[in-house]
Amino acid sequence: MITNIHTREIKAPLPAVGAILDSLASKRDLLWPYEKWDPMILDRPLGVGAMGGHGDIQYFVESYEPGQYVQFRFTAPKGFTGTHCFSLKELNSNTVQIKHEINMRLEGVANFSWPVIIRWLHDALIEDAFDKAEAFITSRQKKRTWSPWVQFLRYMLKG
Repeated sequence: MITNIHTREIKAPLPAVGAILDSLASKRDLLWPYEKWDPMILDRPLGVGAMGGHGDIQYFVESYEPGQYVQFRFTAPKGFTGTHCFSLKELNSNTVQIKHEINMRLEGVANFSWPVIIRWLHDALIEDAFDKAEAFITSRQKKRTWSPWVQFLRYMLKG
């Protein structure tokens, strides 16, 4: 079983961060870093049953609580069995923890592709997403540099 968790504290009230979460996969997406990565595209607005994904990673919305939580169930790539979700937790009246969590079983070629390729790209993408959300709140852009491995993988996969 694979569990992969990223968290970030954002200095803003829950409704402000909730609005960022609710913009996911919309024309004005304030969370997904589509400027640097494949966009998250859903076949309808964010809600239970919406299907889509980003690049070769496909999923559908399994549960959704506006302003709080969204969980997706993987449908591709082959060998990914499980979920990924974004959730918000109010720590105090002006601090929210945003969390992204993957829980999945790997089968077949995914036992290779996840640890060698996809995990590294995923981790960089999620940190870019959290940077984007934080930048929207603070109006300060973070200058994050991807690891040499992530840079190499992105170069190789563009070809």
